[in-house]
Amino acid sequence: MSSSSHGSQSPAQLRQAIRRGEWNKETSGLAPGFVQVNLVILPASDASDFHRFCQNNPKPCPLIAISEAGNPHVTALGADLDIRTDVPRYRVFHHGELVAEPNDVKDIWRDDLVTFAIGCSFTFEHSLIENGIAIRHIEQNRNVPMYRTTIPTTPAGNFHGPLVVSMRPMKAADAIRAIQITSRFPGVHGAPVHIGDPALIGIKNLAQPDYGDAVDVQPDELPVFWACGVTPQAALAKARPAVCITHAPGHMLLTDLRNSDYSIF
Repeated sequence: MSSSSHGSQSPAQLRQAIRRGEWNKETSGLAPGFVQVNLVILPASDASDFHRFCQNNPKPCPLIAISEAGNPHVTALGADLDIRTDVPRYRVFHHGELVAEPNDVKDIWRDDLVTFAIGCSFTFEHSLIENGIAIRHIEQNRNVPMYRTTIPTTPAGNFHGPLVVSMRPMKAADAIRAIQITSRFPGVHGAPVHIGDPALIGIKNLAQPDYGDAVDVQPDELPVFWACGVTPQAALAKARPAVCITHAPGHMLLTDLRNSDYSIF
């Protein structure tokens, strides 16, 4: 599937292409108008503590859906959706260590695995674009830059760690408008958590993101930071569960849910 043709594809068509191995890149800009989600997949023995971690940290971890243990078909997200195959790239961790980044997880799926679908800022990007606000990483065909901050999350059990943020550079007027627009979407991170000096939240160098790709920031632009669904991956590194599966940063699960379902006004 070429980059020129993917824009008109429905989420179901895109998931099928991902399942066939025809798309293994980032998903920013795909399926405009539909919700994209981050994934965290854990054994049932760890699921209760992680659920509380999400409840304690709704800004970076807004829960969209939770599966039954062992069930890879979360029909609330899409009738034909298969958690094991429908993400372009996964990450597999053993005791907190990254051991693989496969394109599907069929061979390692277990009957005790619970899937958490967490809201993603890619969901509100379409609304920003509709309002004339350019998204730099989409313009430059890159993954969104993401950074660990010095802002702590609220722990739950063994799950704790720093808030991770995504960054989009904007002129001041666009940043103000972006606050207004994204405030309508609290279920997918909502308004920014910080604007301006990255050092105030512990980011030393915008050109060296912890996840994703660096993007150009012009002299007349402000960096605008949103809470990011990669935050759980930082907490998982601290908790070190025996097994954990996530999406690779920027490689989201495309759902059949509409952005408008998550707009509060």
